[in-house]
Amino acid sequence: MLEGMSCAACVRKVEKALLAVPEVAAAQVNLAENTALVYGNGDVELMLQAIENAGYHAEVVEDENSRREKQNVQAEHEINQRKWQSIVALIVGFGLFFWGIFGGTTVATAENHWNWVMVGLIVLVTMLCTGWHFFERAWKNLLKGNATMDTLVALGTGVAWLFSMFISLTPDFFPDGSRHLYFESGVMIIGLINVGKMLEAKAKQRSSKALERLLDLTPKTTRIIDELGEREIPLKDVKTGMRIRLQTGDRVSVDGIVLQGSGWIDESMLTGEPIPVQKQEGDKISAGTLVTDGALQFRAEQVGNKTMLANIIRLVRQAQSSKPEIGQLADKIAGIFVPVVICIAVFAALIWYLVGPEPQISYALVVLTTVLIIACPCALGLATPMSIIGGVGRAAELGILVRNADALQKASNVDTIVFDKTGTLTKGEPKVTALLTFNHFDESVALEYAASIEQGANHPIAKAVLSLAQEYNLNLEHEPEDFRTLKGLGVSAKVDQQNILLGNYTLLQQHNIDASAANRFFQTESEKGATVIFLAVNNVLAGVFAIRDPLREDSVEAIQRLHKQGYHLIMLTGDQEKTAQAIAKEAGIDQVIAGILPEGKANVIRQLQEQGGKVVMVGDGINDAPALAQADVSIAIGSGSDIAIETSELTLMRHSIHAVADALALAKGTLHNMKQNLFFAFVYNVICIPVAAGVFYPLFGFLLNPMFGGAAMACSSITVATNANRLLKFQPKD
Repeated sequence: MLEGMSCAACVRKVEKALLAVPEVAAAQVNLAENTALVYGNGDVELMLQAIENAGYHAEVVEDENSRREKQNVQAEHEINQRKWQSIVALIVGFGLFFWGIFGGTTVATAENHWNWVMVGLIVLVTMLCTGWHFFERAWKNLLKGNATMDTLVALGTGVAWLFSMFISLTPDFFPDGSRHLYFESGVMIIGLINVGKMLEAKAKQRSSKALERLLDLTPKTTRIIDELGEREIPLKDVKTGMRIRLQTGDRVSVDGIVLQGSGWIDESMLTGEPIPVQKQEGDKISAGTLVTDGALQFRAEQVGNKTMLANIIRLVRQAQSSKPEIGQLADKIAGIFVPVVICIAVFAALIWYLVGPEPQISYALVVLTTVLIIACPCALGLATPMSIIGGVGRAAELGILVRNADALQKASNVDTIVFDKTGTLTKGEPKVTALLTFNHFDESVALEYAASIEQGANHPIAKAVLSLAQEYNLNLEHEPEDFRTLKGLGVSAKVDQQNILLGNYTLLQQHNIDASAANRFFQTESEKGATVIFLAVNNVLAGVFAIRDPLREDSVEAIQRLHKQGYHLIMLTGDQEKTAQAIAKEAGIDQVIAGILPEGKANVIRQLQEQGGKVVMVGDGINDAPALAQADVSIAIGSGSDIAIETSELTLMRHSIHAVADALALAKGTLHNMKQNLFFAFVYNVICIPVAAGVFYPLFGFLLNPMFGGAAMACSSITVATNANRLLKFQPKD
């Protein structure tokens, strides 16, 4: 955690200091959270020393909960401190301001100048008490040859006070028209900036709420069962292999496997899916999920920082601290912004002093102070980090894990989406989608014969038949006898003294079995991409099964959403052309590329890119690794495994194509928000600096008061922070 940063120029300096440490590979400094994530094998003490040498303070926080506590304490301290500082400064500042408005003189004369000296000393004490942090950091940066926002504030307010005090001490040195005092401006500027900093700190707290909710998902204690009986222990004491009891209303404390009982578990904070999922013996459960109904016992498998939730929190933290390309550009500009502003302020003041109206020195001072104050790059430094924190946090709530912020920027610009078929658009588990019986055979009887002959087999067709038998609650009492595998045809056996054949159309033809009654069914289902198998009992056609990997229930609706969003949709699969075309037609996919081996998928992605496409690849994160790596943006869907999280830029924790549409919509929303913030920050400076320099004075006689410059600077930061927080309520459109 870092202390002392105030603008984007500070970010650049801390990053440069860290990167100069031997064996530091990369550093991500986040102004919005006052944190730095460092990658590599650099020495921690050297890193801390480098930050100190750059003019800032840092401490190492490895535990997420302790980081959170310290960050909250730091934020509350800053809010409270800025609150009283702003109140004190504004009371003094407004007192002087209203004195001048309601008839009091703000001009030093030989008769009243000692009164103004006393006022100046009171103002000095007030400025030091309420704005010491600006002057201290500015001085430290000056000694190191750096310039930041604090430099601008300290210079602007300091020059205004020094000039006013000099007039107060020696009023006769100045002509009558040049004796106006600016004590109220300096102290009010500090007060207004502190108000802005207080509101900015509150906005930062709100922007981290999504991550805070993730951190709150794990309970502080858990109930274990061991040789001492059932007892409650702190979460940190849970070890792998422990037996843990859960009841309705409990939060799951660690990742594990259900050993006994069953229950409905709400996984919405991990997956974004609001419907509870039933968990039974052998099922995996994850830390942070909520038992809505039932009771069960499970064995702890992954504990501490090894749980999926801990992995998600780590990923969210990394993503929130990363910078997209547009953010890196803003930081580079901010790095040279302060010295340029100082030059502009001095140049403008010289012009006013040399060719401005009487009293030139007063006008020059106003211009110098106002330009320095109004050009503080606070908003510029917050523009992208605040948007990233909001966007990545909202993504986590929707069950979308963002690996780095650059993925959001790239995802907002894609025009082509390539889907893997099996397990992505489809369920990845072949099912019996249709069963037709003949010659007076009942469905349950035909299914019992087919399932009995497939007992013990492990191929997809056998699994599909056995799964349907379970749905029918059939008890397979008869073991197959004389079982034979007929290569390329099917299987044969005796079941309950009946001769059974189960296989393709050719198998029945070889045994001269009349299957003509099933021809229409065979043709219709084959056109849909289904595998059709025939069941014969004692050389009589008994039934026909259509087996296919069906589309997920929401795939068609989600594909329609993506079409409305304007994407070109491609299905890339190793399956045969006929099956792929049938699935694509049903789903509404624009283009099919079939018969492609895993190693060839990356070449297809490359060809699409060479044709000018910006491609996002959606796959399972493991089998499609080469294609995912080649794509402009990679999305792993549904698995939630560590491998998927580590290899893909976006990981969807819920297995739904709707999550793809949500992710891409959120990416566009986040980039749009970043551009809005940068627009506010840049345009604010582009417009306000010339106004502060007095370009409108020749036309309208208008010159901006320095304290209004301070108010405008504070408003710019608040505007950026408030706009970024809108992402916390982002709702993808259907």
